[in-house]
Amino acid sequence: MTAIEKGFAAEGEPWEATDHRQRVAAKRRQRMRSLLLNSALQLLVENRATSPSIDDIISTAQVSRGTFYKYFPSSDSIMRELIGKVAVQWVRVADPIVRGHDDPAEHIARGIRLASMLAVHQPGVAGILGRFGWAGHQAPSMLEFVRRDIEEGVRRNRFTRMPITLAFNIVTGAAMSAMHRMLETECRDDFSELAAAVALRALGVEGAAADAISSSPLNASIVLFKDMLAETINDAS
Repeated sequence: MTAIEKGFAAEGEPWEATDHRQRVAAKRRQRMRSLLLNSALQLLVENRATSPSIDDIISTAQVSRGTFYKYFPSSDSIMRELIGKVAVQWVRVADPIVRGHDDPAEHIARGIRLASMLAVHQPGVAGILGRFGWAGHQAPSMLEFVRRDIEEGVRRNRFTRMPITLAFNIVTGAAMSAMHRMLETECRDDFSELAAAVALRALGVEGAAADAISSSPLNASIVLFKDMLAETINDAS
């Protein structure tokens, strides 16, 4: 009878022991990857002006540069993965609220207003998305989140037909403007509604309808945003 038939690995060790070692090694790799991602996230939240370098990340994680390169080839690669995870959490929280209405114009307005709420209640997360996520190339879920409503609005003749990149810039520009302004103490309470209405007009919605849509009840609680950062960290593995 061969070693395989007896339930042993090729080197004479039981398959069960080999499988256990593989699981332990996989968990160790997962923990280290999570540590590096969480360290990058911590640096992004603490310092909103710059993207962290490899030296910043390994110093925070207290690991060697060689360890970093086992998991990520560059600082850009870890940033792309991390920003993607932050964006996925944002979409997970916002999507059920945005989808609470059938009108794509309502979806766009709600998304812009929710971005403002995020800026007020989770400024660290909003700062990350504002700097890196809304561009779409690092967070495809954000791009898809907006694209589907723009395309549906054009299909229904709700929005004026235009290049998708132009429509995307209109929506993201309004969202980022609202996010930044809502952090200022002198900002009007209804600034996010105004930003949403302006975006809808630019997309082709008639003025009175744009105003009505943008001021309709949002029914979103700040509790929705409370654990976004923690859930991003837990998911960073």
